[in-house]
Amino acid sequence: MSAHSLPESAAVWHSLEIDKALNLLDSNADSGLTSPEVEARLQKYGTNELEETNGRKPWEILLDQFTNIMLLMLIGVAIISGLLDFLSLQQGTLKSGEVPFKDTIAILAIVILNGILGYVQESRAEKALAALKKLSSPLVRIIRNGKLAEVAGKDLVPGDIMLLEAGVQVAADGRLIEESNLQVRESALTGEAEAVNKQAILTLPEDTSLGDRLNSVFQGTEVVQGRAKVLVTNTGMQTEIGKIATMLQSVESEPTPLQQRMTQLGNVLVYGSLVLVVFVIVAGVIQARGFSNLQELVEVSLSMAVAVVPEGLPAVITVTLALGTQRMVRHHALIRKLPAVETLGSVTTICSDKTGTLTQNKMVVQSVYTNQQNFRVTGDGYAPKGDFQLDGENIDLETSPEISALLVACAVCNDSVLQKEAGEWVILGDPTEGALMTLAGKAGIEKDQWHSKLPRVSEFPFSSERKRMSVISQVEEVATSDPGMSGVDPVIAGFLTSEPYLMFTKGSPELTLERCTQIYLGDRSFPLDEERRTQILAANEQMASQGLRVLGFAYKPLTEVPPEASEDTSEQDLIWLGLVGMLDAPRPEVRTAVAECRQAGIRPVMITGDHQLTAKAIAVDLGIADADARVLTGQELQRMSDQEIEAQVDLVSIYARVSPEHKLRIVQALQRRGRFVAMTGDGVNDAPALKQADIGIAMGITGTDVSKEASDMVLLDDNFATIVAATKEGRVVYTNIRRFIKYILGSNIGEVITIASAPLIGLGAVPLSPLQILWMNLVTDGLPALALAVEPPEPDVMQRPPFSPRESIFARGLGAYMVRIGIVFAIITITLMWWAFNHTHAQGYEGDPDAWKTMVFTTLCIAQMGHAIAIRSNNQLTIEMNPFSNLFVLGSVVVTTILQLMLVYVPPLRAFFGTHALSLSELGICIGFSSLMFVWVECEKLFFRFMGKKTV
Repeated sequence: MSAHSLPESAAVWHSLEIDKALNLLDSNADSGLTSPEVEARLQKYGTNELEETNGRKPWEILLDQFTNIMLLMLIGVAIISGLLDFLSLQQGTLKSGEVPFKDTIAILAIVILNGILGYVQESRAEKALAALKKLSSPLVRIIRNGKLAEVAGKDLVPGDIMLLEAGVQVAADGRLIEESNLQVRESALTGEAEAVNKQAILTLPEDTSLGDRLNSVFQGTEVVQGRAKVLVTNTGMQTEIGKIATMLQSVESEPTPLQQRMTQLGNVLVYGSLVLVVFVIVAGVIQARGFSNLQELVEVSLSMAVAVVPEGLPAVITVTLALGTQRMVRHHALIRKLPAVETLGSVTTICSDKTGTLTQNKMVVQSVYTNQQNFRVTGDGYAPKGDFQLDGENIDLETSPEISALLVACAVCNDSVLQKEAGEWVILGDPTEGALMTLAGKAGIEKDQWHSKLPRVSEFPFSSERKRMSVISQVEEVATSDPGMSGVDPVIAGFLTSEPYLMFTKGSPELTLERCTQIYLGDRSFPLDEERRTQILAANEQMASQGLRVLGFAYKPLTEVPPEASEDTSEQDLIWLGLVGMLDAPRPEVRTAVAECRQAGIRPVMITGDHQLTAKAIAVDLGIADADARVLTGQELQRMSDQEIEAQVDLVSIYARVSPEHKLRIVQALQRRGRFVAMTGDGVNDAPALKQADIGIAMGITGTDVSKEASDMVLLDDNFATIVAATKEGRVVYTNIRRFIKYILGSNIGEVITIASAPLIGLGAVPLSPLQILWMNLVTDGLPALALAVEPPEPDVMQRPPFSPRESIFARGLGAYMVRIGIVFAIITITLMWWAFNHTHAQGYEGDPDAWKTMVFTTLCIAQMGHAIAIRSNNQLTIEMNPFSNLFVLGSVVVTTILQLMLVYVPPLRAFFGTHALSLSELGICIGFSSLMFVWVECEKLFFRFMGKKTV
């Protein structure tokens, strides 16, 4: 598809008058385009479809798995080991009963297993763009060749005249030519649930934000009400949806902190082992004064290379992250990408959408103003339960007839239905009208009851020009001036009407008020003077400044049903009732969640497409920002450079009226400032920022498929508070990963030093074969490591700042611990090895002289069991801990010890692993030396406690 190139002046269609837009696209509002013009434009602009760039192919993903430096080293070890076995077979020097190539096969099996494991994690297909494509409408009504036609959405071109009506999905971006009572739900783009009233006659400033472009419609949005004729201005990748697709494909996935740390770990281990290999070979050659022992030195080097690579670590990390995902699901957080579990623990900033995430996505009336008094209304959601309060005290509505009359108007001048489904109150219809029905229900005023007392006989529908709607109802029981008239409802009697009809009007407070000449106070009406008008307008401004959406209500007695299209004359001389202010109320639990975030050193930031006053009111209420906090709008962001935004992101916690590219720029600016960002969202507009963020968090209930596919995590309950539980779990997972890494690598360092020392101290043989080392790294390392992965959280896990996501894996003393413990491991084992070698080579020894190797093997394995028990806590002694708080550690120690003894005493296993049976005294000596490891770690804890320091 060729690039969509339009005149530069047409870059912002909402700023153009209708005639100019038609002229620029050489189109006719009545006859549309001709078939030849359509063909030419299809060639020029391409079809109305989203383009997809080619991602990595499956074979490329699989091949990438074997570029890991540790796997490459293992592959090299397997090849050299195989060559040595081949030479031994050729020379006939293979030991009796030894299986050739078993080390090579075992190592390659581990390499392949790790490669497959990585491939499975990375090969999830990118579905965000596919989800975007679903938003295109299959069939569209248009005008072409002067006739009405129906074409596939992909065949639309700029200049087409598109016809819209209620229920259809908009198939391309366009400029309105004409409309009638058009309302469009743009939540897919802006994230705001409330339908937008469109007006064709407007021309808007060029920098008007997406949510305020009232003279335009956009692909993927839905027509809720009315009809329209639209000039198609942008198709395919040039639509707002297309721009989002472009941003999605331009966002490159960065390695997670865990992946970066594992890469760093691999580099250190491999390069460190290579240095040690060179040292051992050079020292051995110098010691032998020649190359006579070269094969022996190569065998030592192979064993060292296998020992240094923690073959079981990738599997242990994967299982640990998978267990973390299961625990998070119990907290209603679904992890889509495994590394996100650990990554959550590093989050420093949470950028949250407002609607449906911090709020209930339900309009709730907060305030009612009448008779110069502002009443607060309590209650959550659409449940008709709550109180009316004045100065903090509940009031009896019977003492406030003005409120009763206002609430009747809310119920009667209303097209929505409030009902209970599956134990939950829901509304059918417009959320704003649903909030009014809920308000009336809190006072016991039911719509059905009042529709029977005041049945609707006519109406004047809402229009964007009038910004009002009126309902004409018949009064079944006509009242007189005597409000106590028997049989007449007191509220109806309060309206003081002797006429057979009542008209109720609601709409813009300013435009409704200017049509009023009287005001309803107490149980009668009074002339509406300028002082009262000023008070009402001041109350309206105050409510609006609190972020409330305000509606004004009035009524008027009628002698007859007015004719259609007489709204201008009929909606005169109204009697003012009052104001109602509503808000998409915050979720009750979010305030606590925000406070917990702050306590944990995490800064919450609101990024929304809603109005700045509403955004600030919610942010202040939830504790995200202070009352004097600055709000940055989309228009301001549009004028700012990336450097200017970067200078502000640490100071601003509220962003309003933002578009998708603004969200992306904010996240990128935070990341350039070194912040580790989680971004929550549910709309299509959130997808690029979700993908760019270090952790993208989509809503499970209200979230679009696009946002879910672009995310790392999905909140199954759409609850911001769930993020806190997930963050805690992420911190626990990272702590446990560090715990078992220092457990595994401390042991590996001990193995490497032990193996390297054997030829240097003149033992003349390698104490451990590659197969035995693989056993240690996979089984005696792996099983206890998995058990350590489910260690319960420490008490202060959410009372500390997040650790830097860019900290080294060896940070905070972990590297020093591993080296220190590795040296202790080596000293204990080398001492045992020296004794065992002399013991098995002494005169009169009746066993196999190579039994010393099995003693070294057994000592290393059992010493790891003591290390696993001691390392459960960094600071508490083992006797101070509850031994049953992690039964998996005890179980893994018992199972692993039994398996190790089977390798020594079960003949088939002994033959395969090249071990020798030990006497009970030899086994006892091995256990005695092994227990020194446990004693050392416990003594370290006592030493650091005495010094007043905490260990890592």
